[in-house]
Amino acid sequence: MRAFPDSLELHVERNVEVATGESVAFSYELAGLGSRFLAYFIDFAIQIAVVIGAVLFFSWLSSAFPQPAKAAGVSKFATAIVIGTLVFALFMLFFGYFIILEWLWGGRTLGKRLMGLRVVRDGGFPLDFTSSVVRNVVRMLEFGLGFYVVSAAATILSPFNRRLGDMAAGTIVVRDHRYERASYSVGRESGDDLVVAALAPEERALVRRYADRRDALGPTARTTVAASIARAVRPKLAANYAHLDDDALLTYLAEHALG
Repeated sequence: MRAFPDSLELHVERNVEVATGESVAFSYELAGLGSRFLAYFIDFAIQIAVVIGAVLFFSWLSSAFPQPAKAAGVSKFATAIVIGTLVFALFMLFFGYFIILEWLWGGRTLGKRLMGLRVVRDGGFPLDFTSSVVRNVVRMLEFGLGFYVVSAAATILSPFNRRLGDMAAGTIVVRDHRYERASYSVGRESGDDLVVAALAPEERALVRRYADRRDALGPTARTTVAASIARAVRPKLAANYAHLDDDALLTYLAEHALG
């Protein structure tokens, strides 16, 4: 993996090129410090809003439904249960929030989605649960280091715009380029498995990998990579897909013919 610095401004937007085992290069635009901070600010604001809403709700609940006086021992036990539950809830909100959303939502939280960012592993692979846990465990330490001051410095100095959690987990944050899929209509054919029968295992894997990673590719990179793969794939297909462009063809094959 190698990075190509485009700017030395505060946001430090850079590109990174990833070469796969099939000698196909994927180019990603790395997220800068500014966009990552805004994404975190949005997530933090959501968390604070949830806390405030919960406090107001339980305050209203306790005033609307006053509890009768109970024995001191029972009261202390109930208070301990409530405090324990609140601590766990706060832990899940401020810590589990990032882990669960990034793991289940393709490397994105609500803030990252609004800012068009995504976390991926080295090599462009989707974020897995272990990597999400590692980067967010370190996040807790970073929070204690001057509210991410050290992490901000590490992000600026790192050639891949990585904070400390990214370094530990082997992840990078990239721009999640949005696109509209080409409008085409292709029905599922009973002979789809025969259409791709001549494709070698490595070619099938390459098509699937392209489909998995195309979300993070910019328009130019997507067109270039799709054309390179399609040149090798089209002659071996036992059906005519001339009405589909390269990107649409590979997407269709990955979703239908290759399952």
